[in-house]
Amino acid sequence: MKSNPNTKLILLHPSVTKLSSTSSHRFFIFFFVAFFTLVFTLTLFTTTTISNSTTPSPLSTAASSSSLPSSVAAALLHYASANTTTTAPHMSSSELSLIASALRSCPSSPCRFLVFGLTYESLLWHSLNIHGHTVFLDENEYLVSSFERNHPEIEAYDVQYTTKVNQMSDLLSQAKSHIENECKPVQNLLFSDCKLAINDLPNHIYDLSWDLILIDGPRGYFPDAPGRMAPIFTAGVLARSKKRGRKTHVFVHDFGRDVESIFSHEFLCEENLVETVGSLAHFVVEKEASTGYGKKSGFCKNSTSSSPLSVSLSSGEDDN
Repeated sequence: MKSNPNTKLILLHPSVTKLSSTSSHRFFIFFFVAFFTLVFTLTLFTTTTISNSTTPSPLSTAASSSSLPSSVAAALLHYASANTTTTAPHMSSSELSLIASALRSCPSSPCRFLVFGLTYESLLWHSLNIHGHTVFLDENEYLVSSFERNHPEIEAYDVQYTTKVNQMSDLLSQAKSHIENECKPVQNLLFSDCKLAINDLPNHIYDLSWDLILIDGPRGYFPDAPGRMAPIFTAGVLARSKKRGRKTHVFVHDFGRDVESIFSHEFLCEENLVETVGSLAHFVVEKEASTGYGKKSGFCKNSTSSSPLSVSLSSGEDDN
């Protein structure tokens, strides 16, 4: 066999191999640097974007630092948007100030505030006691449900009243005749058989020691209305039977009406009446021990046998 005269011998110089290897290393280093540069750039961009979105302007920062709790803002919006010519029942400025002052000087922390009636001022009461515990009780189940739906931070319960304003004389007589047993001033209302006792509320309502009680409901301006006989009696018992603290501030609105005046004098007592402002009466009722041997039964120290009419007339002569 002849050898191919065109056969060529190719020799690779070591420098060529070295150059190829060096180029590969340089490409790897370039890729590595480019990758981390890209990652760093993306990280920096993302951080800047988040920072810009979460760091408000000086104006918004100032607004944020001074922002009010949502419930306070809701209350302010409620009153700011309210029609000042509205005919809805509401308290006067002096009456509001009296309750607000008691809330500010509340001896307990958190302050416990029980309110009978969902009214025009409900959001205000919750807001003024923003760091405390406020509970609302109302006769209207639909109103309670609607109010809680619109204001989830509100705690409210409906009450099924069995009393009527036109029964006030009979109810008062029955309560006074059972003052030493089922209608006594110190008792567990959950097990009370007194017709004036509200005994179907959630258990924790009776377990808590209330610092303030406001009676601004239920309705009481017509004969078949539930009236406030039961709330006034219940407030008197809760104040005297409390487990913690010594005094309870009890406010009764529409104090000029017969039911409110007569039942307040009977179960909150005239000697506990601190002041009246407008149609708002302010009582301070002290805790009592259970009636024992030698202790006079009854709600008031100076019980009178005055008829409801005479009590009403005398209370109407008091200065506000």
